Amino acid sequence: MRRWLILPALLVSALALAAVGAADPGDGKGKGKGHEFKAKGGKITLQVVTTDHGCSFRSWATDKISRTYKVRKNENGSYTVRREDKGNFTTLAGPSPGADPCPVVIRKGKHGTTLLAGVTGKMHGYIQGTVTGGTFNPNGACTAECTNKDFIAGFFTAGSTFTCNQGYAGCRFNFEYTAQKQKKQKLMFHHWVDRGLDGVNETFIGDIANS
Repeated sequence: MRRWLILPALLVSALALAAVGAADPGDGKGKGKGHEFKAKGGKITLQVVTTDHGCSFRSWATDKISRTYKVRKNENGSYTVRREDKGNFTTLAGPSPGADPCPVVIRKGKHGTTLLAGVTGKMHGYIQGTVTGGTFNPNGACTAECTNKDFIAGFFTAGSTFTCNQGYAGCRFNFEYTAQKQKKQKLMFHHWVDRGLDGVNETFIGDIANS
């Protein structure tokens, strides 16, 4: 779900989930629903449509989600930034998110090979890291896609560095996908997890696959 981190070509799903999409800011002013930012942080929520990715950055689903960014200033002057996604996915025909080949990523549990178009389910997850070298701008604005990279550029001063845009170190993420009505949707596997909790590796657990 590469919701999705914009890393040096390593992160495959959760980190890039927001790589391709469109956001509805809610109030027509680019600030979104629940815009509660102040100098020390706050939160903003956007409605986003985005393409999800799995192994080898292959597109496997379209996600319609509610995306919330939360910002908190720390005592040392850095900022904790957390993105939370929750919504629905609809699969695209082709390889499943956990299908071979799947370089770099650690896979656990069984996985499939292919997906039919139109399989639906629910997803939720988060990605969290630290911003240093800049100052938070509570009056900023995000782009339509509002990826991690775009959010930092829109709400932090130039020179700000977000750990989740640099690699796994200093970044934690966990995204889960579950397809309901497994038999009706002819699914062999109906639950997939994309996570990185140790600052070193990205792990896939299970799969969403028809075969």
